[in-house]
Amino acid sequence: MPTTPKGPASYFPSIEGKYGQPVAHWQRALREQRSRNPGTRHSDLVAWLKTEHGTGHGHANALVAATLAEDARG
Repeated sequence: MPTTPKGPASYFPSIEGKYGQPVAHWQRALREQRSRNPGTRHSDLVAWLKTEHGTGHGHANALVAATLAEDARG
């Protein structure tokens, strides 16, 4: 039986459906933004997704949280 995603990943199906791009696309964009602007904070990345890409706050927050957590794990 498949497990239901928890935390930020629970938003991923909705994000992909609403914005027409896979999560990997958004994670790549976030990582590129961070590489261009070292030291960028979580809240800055959320604001960037909302302003530049028209994402909602919850979706932007989920993408940033998941991406930063994945990067911290290495």
